[in-house]
This record gives sequence, C-alpha cells and structure tokens, in this order.
Amino acid sequence: MISTKNYCLLPDRKTLQNICKAISVLDAIISPEWECRYYSYNSKWDKNEECFQMRNGSGDEMHILFCEDGCVINGFAIEYDQQDKEKITAKLPDIFYDFIYGEPVKSIGTTFCLWTNELKNWQVGQLVNYNDNSEEMLNIFDGHPQTYIDWATDYFEESYKESGIPPGIVKNIYDGKTLTKKMVLSIVDELEDWEQLESDLKEINYPFNFN
Repeated sequence: MISTKNYCLLPDRKTLQNICKAISVLDAIISPEWECRYYSYNSKWDKNEECFQMRNGSGDEMHILFCEDGCVINGFAIEYDQQDKEKITAKLPDIFYDFIYGEPVKSIGTTFCLWTNELKNWQVGQLVNYNDNSEEMLNIFDGHPQTYIDWATDYFEESYKESGIPPGIVKNIYDGKTLTKKMVLSIVDELEDWEQLESDLKEINYPFNFN
C-alpha cells in the first residue's frame, strides 16, 4: 500500500498527473455538483502550474501541485496528530516553498508531504511517525482502475448506473482516451448539464468530443 512509509510505490510524476486527471473526470461525471466531489483538478491553477485536490467533506484534504520542475503532495488528516511541519518538509526544494507555506495549504495544515522533480525519485522530510493517514489518501494512485471503482461504488452509492461503474470505460479514461457521450452514459443514466461537464473537462484539460 502506498504511504509515506512506502512512498517508493508512488508512480512517476507524469503517471500520477494522468491518474489525477482521470479520477477527477470520473468524479465530474458521477457528481455534477463540484461541492459534492471528492476529487477535482485545475489545469490553470497558476502560470505553468496545475493542481489536484481531494476533499472528503470531514476536514481531510490533499493538494498536489504539478509544475514544470516537479511535483509536491500536501496531505492533511484532521483526526491525526499534527507533526512538526518544519521537520516533515525538511530539505523541501525552494520551488515548492510558496505552495506548501502559502494559501490555501497554510490554512488547511500539513500532516504529510512528499515531493519529486525530474532528476530524483520521491522524497520525504524527517518523519516523526507514520501515523499520518497517508495510506488512506495515497492508495488511489496505485494505477489500477478497479481501485477507483471500488472506492466510488461505496462513496457515491446510487449516483451511477444500476449495473455499476464499467471497468472498461474507467480504464479508457485512465488511458486518456477522448471522452464521448456514449462513454459518459455508460457510467450514469443521464446527464442534465452537458455544458457544465464540458466546462469541467476544459478546467481539467481532458480531451472530449460530444458531437
């Protein structure tokens, strides 16, 4: 299981980014209202920066910044002991400092932090302990579409088709295939606002063709 203890199991930056986009697309289809989504992605976070966000509605959050020179993950688990942020971000590259110590991360908090760049593998600072809920948040990035399906089946309950979330379609989205209306309607019975989904997909920067 991926965690701050087994962070070597995290995929490379590009693969991680693709997974983040895929699960954000799936959430946008199943949960049209942004406030009810668990995963979201903003490809226009800032100049040359993109950001993935996880919110569980109970206070736990995760933000992942993707930039030209690397990627950094900030996780916050509200029910877990808060560690010394200076220690868990020890040796954090300067390019990530504004993100980790600026807003909104500053106000949210930091339970764990990991980062990588083009030249090195994933890194962590000085961990006080591994009781940080990182496994719960990071395991979605194992690269297996079934992991998302198992999670979403429980989390979204009856928001998808009665026949279930189709593995083949989820895999196509994980693979970055162009999203079509047929694919969308294989996941949900109907979609009331296609323009909203188009807007979401543009924000994620995911290819689609609804003609």
